[in-house]
Amino acid sequence: MEIALIGVIILLVVLFVGIPLGMGLMMVGYFGFAFVHPRGFTAANSVAGQQILELALNFQFSVLPLFVLMGVFVARAQLSDDLYDASNKWLGHFRGGLAMATVAACGGFAAVSGSSAATAATMAKVAVPSMRKYGYADSLSAGTVAAGGTMGILIPPSAALIIYGLLTEEDIAKLFVAGIIPGLITVAAYIAVIKIVTAIWPEMGPRGDRASWGQRLRSLYKVWGVLALFFLIMGGIFFGIFTSTEAGGIGAAGALIFAIVRRRMSWKILYDSLIEGAITTAMIFTVAFGALILNQFINISGMPNAMLGLINNLDASPLQVVLIIMAFYVILGMFIEGIAMIFLTVPIFVPVIVGLDFGFSDVLIWWGIVLVMVVEISLITPPIGLNVFILKSMLPEVPLTTIFKGITPFFCADLFRLVIVVIFPAVALWLPTLMFN
Repeated sequence: MEIALIGVIILLVVLFVGIPLGMGLMMVGYFGFAFVHPRGFTAANSVAGQQILELALNFQFSVLPLFVLMGVFVARAQLSDDLYDASNKWLGHFRGGLAMATVAACGGFAAVSGSSAATAATMAKVAVPSMRKYGYADSLSAGTVAAGGTMGILIPPSAALIIYGLLTEEDIAKLFVAGIIPGLITVAAYIAVIKIVTAIWPEMGPRGDRASWGQRLRSLYKVWGVLALFFLIMGGIFFGIFTSTEAGGIGAAGALIFAIVRRRMSWKILYDSLIEGAITTAMIFTVAFGALILNQFINISGMPNAMLGLINNLDASPLQVVLIIMAFYVILGMFIEGIAMIFLTVPIFVPVIVGLDFGFSDVLIWWGIVLVMVVEISLITPPIGLNVFILKSMLPEVPLTTIFKGITPFFCADLFRLVIVVIFPAVALWLPTLMFN
């Protein structure tokens, strides 16, 4: 276990000096495995090659690049603009209404893009200029976009839930359905935060223009593609028309057709979309390769068994164990990107969760939602907070301190809804139980 901890410390140092995450994971995992194994680099070469080959040839993981491509097509079709416009027409006249509209648009865009980074980057370009026009405080504008972007990792289809499902061999369809109610709670909680903040400090979120009922109804016509694409994916999976893996291809094709119908697709845009999708996929798989190699080092070091023994010796209740693990995730999320965390930690902690008596079935479905929510929180947790730095790159004139200040109330809301899902597992499990049993 001590060797594994030394490896983790070396990994943090490697990442701190600027080495890309995927390469850092590979380096530490490869050399760590060679150090521990009696056959040294011969064994490390064999294990590294095996892990990379197995993942690359795993048909089930083809769903990831397909959903990534779907998200790219959705962005190219400028669905985010229409979502924000529709949300603004309905909510913009309230105090803090533009921020509420941003949250609603983030939820809709996240449901069809499945990417937190894409949601944050896109909505920063769409929503922040409008909020600045109406005199919104930069802290509220930036905080809303950064927090709203995190919904991409929870609201289905979610790359994080897909990866978790593949690693644990759980039903991805159930995971998608389980994420719906917590996702809706997230939207409601964020809107409540905006209401409270603007009630206390009205100058942070002035009222916008009131749209007529005709304008509101016409705005809904523009967003039919979002609903159509979401129900196509979820409905097809639920009714058994196609598998979760096939759903990625169906979703990508549907997004492409929608972009063509909207006349927002050309040969150049198609080429750029494919290149962007390929780059994003390569980044995800590089991180995955590195995480799997590092996992081999961690496993051979005896860390998982040591952690199981430590938890058993604590004589803690299942809830206390969950709280300890979640605290670990929040700390880890300050330094490591969310997808990497899932690849790294699922093989370690899932056996622990399975060994605990929670008193209900579908424990791994519930834990998948809890895990993704914790990873979601880590995306806006200082000092790293991936979404914060994405937003900083989009808004270089806004200080990091201002962004983190704006995020604070949303961070508190995240902790509150996480507690709800942990204490009341039915929040996540009721809908999949109703639909699949």
